[in-house]
Amino acid sequence: MAKNVSDLNSKIWLSAPHMSGHEEKFIKEAFNTNWIAPLGPNVNGFEKDLETYLGKNVHVAALTTGTAAIHMALLLLNVTTNDEVICQTKTFAASVNPVTYLGAKPVFVDSEKDTWNMCPELLEQAIKDRINQGNKPKAMIVINLYGMPHKVKEIKNISNTYHIPIIEDSAEALGSSYFNGKCGTFGDLSVLSFNGNKIITTSGGGALVSKHIHTKEKAIFLATQAKEAGLEYTHKTIGYNYRMSNILAGIGRGQMEVLETYVRLRRKNHQYYLEHLNDIKDIRFLKEPEGFFSNRWLSCIQLSSQNMRDQLLMLLQEHNIEARPSWKPMHLQPVFKDYPSYLNGVSEHIYKTVLCLPSGSNLTTKERNRIVTTIRSYFG
Repeated sequence: MAKNVSDLNSKIWLSAPHMSGHEEKFIKEAFNTNWIAPLGPNVNGFEKDLETYLGKNVHVAALTTGTAAIHMALLLLNVTTNDEVICQTKTFAASVNPVTYLGAKPVFVDSEKDTWNMCPELLEQAIKDRINQGNKPKAMIVINLYGMPHKVKEIKNISNTYHIPIIEDSAEALGSSYFNGKCGTFGDLSVLSFNGNKIITTSGGGALVSKHIHTKEKAIFLATQAKEAGLEYTHKTIGYNYRMSNILAGIGRGQMEVLETYVRLRRKNHQYYLEHLNDIKDIRFLKEPEGFFSNRWLSCIQLSSQNMRDQLLMLLQEHNIEARPSWKPMHLQPVFKDYPSYLNGVSEHIYKTVLCLPSGSNLTTKERNRIVTTIRSYFG
């Protein structure tokens, strides 16, 4: 006899896509008008929606992935073979891989404890040391980890002092802000992601954010195979097939209509975890410093030991609840082990002790309660 589905512990996902229902009208319009091929009204509209939301007169180019956007940003900053690029070690590999596409070399910098993002003091030490060795970095890639803004003022001051441009990786931070300025506007170039697990999704997609229209136009030129104007297929530059399709951009337009709602719902998840777990002495939460506003893309708890993290992770998995360890730092990855690193131990400690909990905007109260009940059962 088949079991009643309601009696089963259905899977609770870490960060599932959340369709609003608004997406269908934009996709339907694309089908009705036969705008199926890349480019079209939805691409232009999605870019305009993002530009309006971010403000500061930014210019947005919609691309296939956030990784493509990082690659494009590096190209636009003329990063090339043997150049060095400062990278945050506490991140996902997609933030660093494009550096190697160009034959450039990542230089890893550790985190600070307030936001888990790049440590400004170590960053300056790294820059001074690279300059002393005759290798002034060409750029730096700064992450807004799990939606928490980086220390914008301090890192911007360092960027200005040493004239090293910032690529702000806001793949996880659309909807976050720093003293009311939107994440995705703080870099010389900034990057967004709309992967299936992000706060809004286009299924797969990303965007490059720039401060100048001519930079956007150059990005679009390179992202559309660098074809010169005119009927002839003339190419003077190597190009890429990185433009977002009109169908996926339609999904994005529908998602933009609920972005602020999804930010509220993700923050509600974090608040729920805080209220129901904060009394457990072995659990700590990352607080927002004054002026920082995180979209809480992923809600994380920090445990007292790696053993505790591993046991709790296993328990959640046994209850069909998807949780994940924090990103393994890049300097610990076999593929990056031979590159320079400037470390203080913070990122490794976060990696060993932090657990990412289900954080989707479509989590129900019943699911949140099930997660909390499972966690509390571990602590007796």
